[in-house]
Amino acid sequence: MHSVTAIVVAHDGARWLKETLAAVLRQARPLDRVVGVDNGSRDGSGALLTEAFGPGNVLALPRSTGFGEAVHEVLRRLPPAPGEEWVWLLHDDCVPDAHALQALLWAAEQDPKAAILGPKLRDWLDRRVLLEMGVTVSRSGRRDTGLEPREYDQGQHDGIADVLSVSTAGMLIRRDVWDELSGLDTALPLFRDDLDLCWRARTAGHRVLNVSDAVAWHAEASARRRRRIATSEEHPRRLDRRNGLFVLMANLPFGALVRSVLRNVFGSVLRALLFLLAKQPANALDELAALGSVIGHPMRLRRARKARKQGRKQGWPAIRRKLTPPGAAFRRLADMVQGFLAGAGPVDSAGRHHAAADRAQEDDGDELLTDSGGVQRVFSSPGVALFLILTVITLVAERTLLPGLLSSDGHLGGGALVPVTGGASDLWRLYVEDHHAAGLGSQTWAPPYVAVLAGLSAVALGKTWLAVAVVLLGCVPLAGISAYAATKRMISYAPARVWLAATYALLPVATGVVAGGRLGTAIVIVLLPVYAALATRVMAGSRRAAWGLGLLLTVGTAFVPLAYVLVAILGGLAAVSFGGIRRGVRRSLVIGLGTPVVLLFPWLVQIAREPGRILLESGLHESGLHVGRLTTPRLAADSLLMLSPGGPGVPPVWATAGLIAVALAALLLRRHQMIVAIGWGVMLFGLLVAIVVSRVDDAAWPGVPLAFAATGLLVAAGHQAHRIAEFRASGGLRRLGAMLIVVVAFATPLAAAALWVTRGADDPLRSDLSDPVPVLAELQSEPGEGTLLLRPKDGTVGYTLMRGRGPLIGESDLTPPRETTERFTTAVAGLASGRGSTYVQTLAASGVRFVTVPGSVDPALRRALDSQPALVRVSLSETGGLWRVAGQVTVPPPPATAGGLHRGWLWAQGGLLVLVLILASPGARTKEPDVDYADAPVEEGPRGRRRAKENKGRKDRVPA
Repeated sequence: MHSVTAIVVAHDGARWLKETLAAVLRQARPLDRVVGVDNGSRDGSGALLTEAFGPGNVLALPRSTGFGEAVHEVLRRLPPAPGEEWVWLLHDDCVPDAHALQALLWAAEQDPKAAILGPKLRDWLDRRVLLEMGVTVSRSGRRDTGLEPREYDQGQHDGIADVLSVSTAGMLIRRDVWDELSGLDTALPLFRDDLDLCWRARTAGHRVLNVSDAVAWHAEASARRRRRIATSEEHPRRLDRRNGLFVLMANLPFGALVRSVLRNVFGSVLRALLFLLAKQPANALDELAALGSVIGHPMRLRRARKARKQGRKQGWPAIRRKLTPPGAAFRRLADMVQGFLAGAGPVDSAGRHHAAADRAQEDDGDELLTDSGGVQRVFSSPGVALFLILTVITLVAERTLLPGLLSSDGHLGGGALVPVTGGASDLWRLYVEDHHAAGLGSQTWAPPYVAVLAGLSAVALGKTWLAVAVVLLGCVPLAGISAYAATKRMISYAPARVWLAATYALLPVATGVVAGGRLGTAIVIVLLPVYAALATRVMAGSRRAAWGLGLLLTVGTAFVPLAYVLVAILGGLAAVSFGGIRRGVRRSLVIGLGTPVVLLFPWLVQIAREPGRILLESGLHESGLHVGRLTTPRLAADSLLMLSPGGPGVPPVWATAGLIAVALAALLLRRHQMIVAIGWGVMLFGLLVAIVVSRVDDAAWPGVPLAFAATGLLVAAGHQAHRIAEFRASGGLRRLGAMLIVVVAFATPLAAAALWVTRGADDPLRSDLSDPVPVLAELQSEPGEGTLLLRPKDGTVGYTLMRGRGPLIGESDLTPPRETTERFTTAVAGLASGRGSTYVQTLAASGVRFVTVPGSVDPALRRALDSQPALVRVSLSETGGLWRVAGQVTVPPPPATAGGLHRGWLWAQGGLLVLVLILASPGARTKEPDVDYADAPVEEGPRGRRRAKENKGRKDRVPA
């Protein structure tokens, strides 16, 4: 025969307690004993308990008493009841259904091993929302209900489930089991005490059940900070995290404990960093303080583990099956990062339902569970599918580059790309040194894209070739996914976004970028859709978007200065157009356009002194390390109109005819005319800049302005795509016209992909380039001595001076002193023409020890070099020739530099960069506490009366 003792513990819970007490007293299965405990309430909770249960059934305890300690005190004073006694624990903010106790006892009768049972918990406010149907925990100590956020109860989880833990809000426990386990741990006055008790019960061989027929509604007042916690001065978040870690580490076997410590140290540091980036320093501190509180008190943890030693190892296999599966941990991390990127701050997902853990397979003590639903969602995304398709197309088109790229002998280079050598440390050294000994020497500021590339190389495990390969060879799929993601807010019609992204990724600019080795333009075409997306938010006055635009524009400007000019002109036009209409637009534009100027200031001063460099991008420009012309002088009008920048790797001009046709069709539709006009305006602006670039400097490539032009056309056409879908559904001639437009639209990316795959992407870019410095010259050169590389081309001789190694990316953009350059160039010309040994002496005075000519040596050049008495031929073959300077070689000493100024700016630049990163990073949208709007104070005057009227219609909420 059962007897039930109900214990209701109250602490400043009068707001909910009256309804709780009424629900307890109207249970269909009458209670044998009821006891109320008032933990020092100051809101009349004690009086409510006395009124409901009588003065003899209420116990008053100090305000600092915890829930478990209160229950212990009651059971210490109450003698055991006859028969099998059950203790029903209830919070003051938990209202059980009238049949809740009856359903719990019925379930207990069905399973003799059941010792702890809990009800289905629903939300107090929205009583359809599920809160808990049993609780588990991950191996990192994260609480996991297995429910989706705000999941409605539709009977989808009904039944009696064997779970790891149930809440003390409505927990029914056999008294003999309570005594056997010594009840709730009083060292956990709040949060996770229920998990600890249930874990110990399962370790002792008992079962913990959740009974869905028993329903209770829970306000979770303490967890949601709807009342002040008197048992601890710590923040509820820190207290919950600390107790979760403590319970986990106190109950795990030793081997699992070691893995848990390592996992939590790494995970907590990562979460703290994300919290800091989300501008939540308090949360970051809570995360680290909670971990330190547990690990920093090993004796406390040791005592707790000793008290839980019995049955821990034997019960671990059953417990392990109830923990959150490892697959759900990856989903939690993805949701956390997604919440951070969405601006909501790092958040935890609910994870999978505890039942999924029962299906996990074990292998050497670890569960293996595949989150097939998450994988299916990822790979069914149109953006992911597009990225994979573009990746396959890229790999096929670059099939001749991949073998050399994967080998250890060749270097990626050609076109505008210097053969990639060195690693991240070499690039960092190049960026921070105040005097560059490479080549003829230079004291100019290293181009800032060197720092960007060094950072990317660091992420790529220090391998610069890998970073360059991903950005340059992967720019097509990267541009595609960038365009797809960036247009989410601009274009809601998914097929239009797919078409836009595919067309943008396969523009002639993109394929020309790969073939020409144009690393700078590759960066810009990947970032350009993000510029457009951020610009729309800047036009709405978003300050954070302005900082983000400024940061990414800094990266693009470092590689292609012309990108800043284009964005600045468009931003100025936008400020004139919208600055007087929308508040904060001008200020946001100043932030977005001013950030690159501040971060790149010294280097931009150098660019301003040579305005022609604004039209050039990073890399080589018709110098001695590549063969063939990279640009088409005075690009034809049809190429410009069809957005083809000329040069190697671009398809025929007709390949983009479909895009132009669709953009023209968009002009005929009546909706979104403003957006279409803006898109065409950007197109015409980009086209005009491309014309200027192609006419002013033969070495300048109009790829970036044409990419801007194409972006405008794509946005203009994409915004009207839903109208095409409406025409297709209408039938008749409209349907036929819509089908024709669709065919023409998709002809552009399909034709571009087919032509790119057929032609390949390896000319002039190559991946099998040998080291430009011959091995013999590298071995026999003293430190600081150089090797002069000569490359005859079109009746002239280009040259590069290499100091013991091949040039690094960025060294070609360094500017030596003019006098030194002129003297050295004259000496090289004299050497190539065989006009005397004086020129060899000039070269020797500059540290030249060897002269090399790669490939087949021109006979005239060979005779000129052999005629110099100060040069000794070392070798000559079809692969190249090598000559050695016979006389003494002098290594020029480094000149005095203003190192303090240079280092000071680098520190300032680093500090500014960190500040911009913080300002540009997503901040958390703090959830407002629930407020009882009906009781809100009313302001005087018309505004107050209007707000009172609005609040009257709002849903009643519990005040914070």
